[in-house]
Amino acid sequence: MPGRILRWRRPVAAATVLLTAVAATVVVLRPETPQRQLVAHFTRAVGVYPGSDVRVLGVRVGEVTAVTPQGATVRVTMRYDPEVGVPADAQALIVPPSVVSDRYVQLTPAYSGGPALADGAEIPVSRTAAPMEIDDIYRALDEFNRALGPKGANADGALADLVATGRANLEGNGENLRDALDGLSRALATVADGRQDLFGSVANLQRFTTTLARSDQQVRAFNQQLADVAQQLAGEGDELTAALRNLSVALADVTAFVRQNREVLTADVAALADITGVLVRQQRAVIEILDVAPLTVSNLALAYNPRSGTLDTRNNATGPYDPAGFVCSLMVDQLPATRVPETCRALAQTLHARGLPMTDQLRRLLKLPPGAPATGPVPPGAPSPGGPAADAAPGGPDIAPDLTLGGILRGPA
Repeated sequence: MPGRILRWRRPVAAATVLLTAVAATVVVLRPETPQRQLVAHFTRAVGVYPGSDVRVLGVRVGEVTAVTPQGATVRVTMRYDPEVGVPADAQALIVPPSVVSDRYVQLTPAYSGGPALADGAEIPVSRTAAPMEIDDIYRALDEFNRALGPKGANADGALADLVATGRANLEGNGENLRDALDGLSRALATVADGRQDLFGSVANLQRFTTTLARSDQQVRAFNQQLADVAQQLAGEGDELTAALRNLSVALADVTAFVRQNREVLTADVAALADITGVLVRQQRAVIEILDVAPLTVSNLALAYNPRSGTLDTRNNATGPYDPAGFVCSLMVDQLPATRVPETCRALAQTLHARGLPMTDQLRRLLKLPPGAPATGPVPPGAPSPGGPAADAAPGGPDIAPDLTLGGILRGPA
């Protein structure tokens, strides 16, 4: 059994070795796509060496191939994978992961479309940045300390006096200072929460000022007029003061009057409300009166006879109709047909049978068309059916309009 297992293992091992050799040969013989070249100019390149990483969004895409000083700048040559797109306006930054470790070159921003950086392109100094060195930081701090030292701002003891004064003012006020800082923090948080409203107010204020700028002439004219009014009021200051004084006295009197006559005023206002309601309900009648009243007054003025002191009128209010027929016509206008007295219906039938003049109301009571000619037996002395209509005026087929007071009160026939 062990011999059989060894016989199976030997062909498997040989096949494994053969496949490994073929894969290595394929990898060696496969042509590689050449990487893209890029040159960036930095003011300094401390910690960057050939072999340093070139990254995009922190992912390694290439390496530095050469670092060459060129006068006041440093030329850094890099290469990166051709599959990685870099924007045409990309920047090159030297990023220090820590104080002591090697640095790498970061290409930013990441490519998201548009023109891409060409192979062999160069990035000028204006689009590169290098971190500040620790020596520069120490040098800046040293210069700052010297500026505040005995040969600087504190040459006359001003800085020491400032510190002493600050200590004296803040001593014992720690809790108050904490409360002030806490209140300031809350105020800033409130402003931050309402920044949308604040910015909206600023935007509306900007629109308002723009509108004022566009209406500059009108605003100037308004201010001038306001100044003139103020000047006039200033010139009449004594009169205005007296008027206000009298007004205050009058208001006091009115207040006392209203307080003493409250019940009477309440009743008057209620009665006035009733009168107003009646006028509203009778609006059409009031309008008709206002339309007719001027002509009525004019007719009365024309009818007055100053010699005799009388009104010269023709009292013919009922027109060519019988007074009883006129009264029945009024009833037909104001009452339903079922409530009209039978005497009016009998009068209408008699007038119709004798061919006498009838009003349109009496015709409607007998269901006759308005203005229909009378039919029936003709009484002696009455005009024949072929002659003029029974209710026509002697002067012609139509009744001439009567513009006298009687005619106005009678209305159209």
